[in-house]
Amino acid sequence: MKRMRLAALAIATLAVIGFAWLGGADAQDAPELQPGSPERGAELFIVACATCHGRQGDGAASGPAIADAGAASADFQLRTGRMPLAQPPGEQPLRKPPAFEEQAIRDLVAFVASLGDGPAIPDVKTDASLSRGMELFVANCAPCHGATAAGGAVGGGALAPALDRSPPRIVAESMIIGPGQMPIFDLPAEDGNAVASYVEFLRTSDPLGGFSIGNIGPVPEGFVGWFVGMGLLAVLAYLVGRDWRKAGG
Repeated sequence: MKRMRLAALAIATLAVIGFAWLGGADAQDAPELQPGSPERGAELFIVACATCHGRQGDGAASGPAIADAGAASADFQLRTGRMPLAQPPGEQPLRKPPAFEEQAIRDLVAFVASLGDGPAIPDVKTDASLSRGMELFVANCAPCHGATAAGGAVGGGALAPALDRSPPRIVAESMIIGPGQMPIFDLPAEDGNAVASYVEFLRTSDPLGGFSIGNIGPVPEGFVGWFVGMGLLAVLAYLVGRDWRKAGG
């Protein structure tokens, strides 16, 4: 029995070493990401994008011209999975997992950027003023995305998405390109950083004040709190005011 235990222990040890060695080999053999290449991006663009946008981004029957979209627009659309569309044209681009790996996204962005003079990817700093970011967000973003960035409808069948999966880079890109129904916000760099910082705060901080009921906003949360509170008070008043001796006798 002792020999069997020792043999099992030896086999388990060898298995662990083998898995570690294979994992290390895979990590070493994994290709290192490179800066985006317009040449590689052009080849991929012809295969994946040219049907809708033309071989040089000059547009086609099923898609608009994107020659001057810039790196910011291409990066936003590809990283959020809004492009490519499954059924162009007319389909509203919705957020979904990216269709391309990181290196392919870099290459496609580099190619689109080489086609014209569109906006570059912004350099976002998230140490900006949260109070300034909240002020700008409430004035410009909350009417569509909600006070807590939980998203909402904007009319015409369009939706303003929730921002819980939007890191600062995506937030900053969306402000300067105005995707879909969203207008372009021509803000100074410090104000753009402030908005991105505030959205990141909303996205990563724990809810304050107890159960958040999905962060649907202060007004509906207030109604829920009011009705629940009034219901509990009514039950409490009933329990306190009832003559339990008479009821039990």
